[in-house]
Amino acid sequence: MTNAFNRRRFLGQSAALGALACTGLAQAQTGWRPSEMVRYVIGVAPGGSVDLYARGIAQALQDLNLVNGQTVLADNRPGAAGLLALQQLQRQRGNGHYLGTFHTGSIAGQVTGMLKADMREFVPVAMMVEETSLVAVREDSDIRSAEDLVARLKKDPASLRIAVAPVRGLNTHLAIAKPLQAAGVAVDRLTVAPFRSSGDSMTALLGGHVEVVSATVPTVIPHQQAGRVRILASADPRRGTGVLAGVPTWRDLGVPADYVSYNGVLLPAAVDADQIRFWEDALRRVSQSPAWQSLVTKSGNRPVFQGYVDSHRYLQSELQQTQSLVSQLKLG
Repeated sequence: MTNAFNRRRFLGQSAALGALACTGLAQAQTGWRPSEMVRYVIGVAPGGSVDLYARGIAQALQDLNLVNGQTVLADNRPGAAGLLALQQLQRQRGNGHYLGTFHTGSIAGQVTGMLKADMREFVPVAMMVEETSLVAVREDSDIRSAEDLVARLKKDPASLRIAVAPVRGLNTHLAIAKPLQAAGVAVDRLTVAPFRSSGDSMTALLGGHVEVVSATVPTVIPHQQAGRVRILASADPRRGTGVLAGVPTWRDLGVPADYVSYNGVLLPAAVDADQIRFWEDALRRVSQSPAWQSLVTKSGNRPVFQGYVDSHRYLQSELQQTQSLVSQLKLG
């Protein structure tokens, strides 16, 4: 892209931000509404937290009668670090009947070059979940604690296979690399094994194909509750509650590092203010529903709501912060 194009795009987005903020996105909807099936394009394989939350949102939109009587189809398009799903959205410019997954991992993928797309070309309309990643091993592992893990990797960084998803350089990779580096591990020498989803990562761990996994909370917790895995640490800056109450954070263990991701909804480029307004209001109502809040809370993460303006600002700031982190970790 040329600099002139980037300037025009930034000015256009800034104007849209100002206009939407002034009109008030929470007003009653009198403009655009879905008039055909809504397709929710999910950029990962089934089984991980991104898929869980996207399907939860799709179901809630229907159950709460928020889509003008239309069906919301969850459509998994895994591959190329999420690029296949984004390409689907790119072909639907201006079409508010398409939703996509907005996730911190996509921003990380752009920065590291794993995702061959520019997230600024899309429209983040809402952030719905604040999530963290956990480091876990099999219950029968001789690695009993995060301290054991750090000691082993300091001695030989390549000695343990660490599962992440869906590729190196995305959020589950950064969530373990950042604290390990802070603890003194040579993270550029780690043996990192990428899998299509965190669900696949867990399967590999349980099957003995890897020794360590970094995965999102909803994927790990069921196996921990079944006694199959041991959670070593959480990348959350705060000690969790409920199912995570007994899990130490890296900061609890004296390692000054954390990594929090956000999960939400993306729209294609060139959607208009009425379409953005409709989806922001619908997703706000989803975020307030007891069923949605229960789904997120039971999965071990936190339900949140940040609308279009805040989501857009987060995208811009996270791109800058992730660039700094990736440079520090020598992952780019």
